[in-house]
Amino acid sequence: MNRDEIMAVLPHRKDMLLLDSVELTGEREAIGAYRVRGDEFFLRGHFPGNPVVPGVILCEIIAQSACLLMKDALPGKTPYYAGIDKLRFRHTVKPGDEIAAHVRL
Repeated sequence: MNRDEIMAVLPHRKDMLLLDSVELTGEREAIGAYRVRGDEFFLRGHFPGNPVVPGVILCEIIAQSACLLMKDALPGKTPYYAGIDKLRFRHTVKPGDEIAAHVRL
């Protein structure tokens, strides 16, 4: 799915649409992709001279990717996070990096 197809499902828009594409790899699996350009609002103050994508933004990319798995149940509804268990960040994400969020129901 490209950005236009994603926007047909998700209510998110600039600056909070955090997916460039999503590949539905199976009935219950998807991979969401986002390339960090470096001009995003969340990098301006996090951290000056050493921009790092905040963990909460990474969580949002995961959530948006997961919503595409539930797209048939979403028309007329707004998806919200209910919680995250046992989350661990293993690497920093910086401008130029591409994030691949592998999600499975």
